Amino acid sequence: MRKIFNPLGVIIAMMLLFGSYAAAEPASVIEAKVNEAIKQFDKEVKGGEKFLSNVKGYLVFPSVYKGGFVVGGEYGEGALRVNGETLHYYSLASGSIGLQAGLQKRSIIIAFVSETALKSFIRSNGWEAGVDGSITVAKWGIGKDISSISYEKPIYAFVYGEKGLMYNLTFEGTKFTRIIPK
Repeated sequence: MRKIFNPLGVIIAMMLLFGSYAAAEPASVIEAKVNEAIKQFDKEVKGGEKFLSNVKGYLVFPSVYKGGFVVGGEYGEGALRVNGETLHYYSLASGSIGLQAGLQKRSIIIAFVSETALKSFIRSNGWEAGVDGSITVAKWGIGKDISSISYEKPIYAFVYGEKGLMYNLTFEGTKFTRIIPK
């Protein structure tokens, strides 16, 4: 009997490898990286600091690594901040199949504008974008002022600091899992 390549099996294996079963970095390392990512966000997005002070909470993933060729995966660790203080640590993991190629490292901030969206995220255990919550990806060019953003959507995501090339930008099927750092 001939074995057939099963891309779904590869995706599941990648999610298990990169998911909550992987050992998280120490909290002090995650905190330092989150602080640097917020500084970088403020440098790249005019009005970023003011925007973050006006939302109910925000997830910061300082280093999200994404790669693939037809079959791909991505992983990152970060912190949920409410009132400027870390409440919990999370991992972001996804697997995908389709038209994609490349490697990329980027930072992501997901801002919860509404209290309802933030509470729903905190209550959930293993929130999945596109299923449990709809994320609006904000496209902001360098030098453009974020203070003109309307607060009509409950959740906004900002992708910045991209290094490398990757064709494909989506949060569909991305799993956010609470982790306990070392």
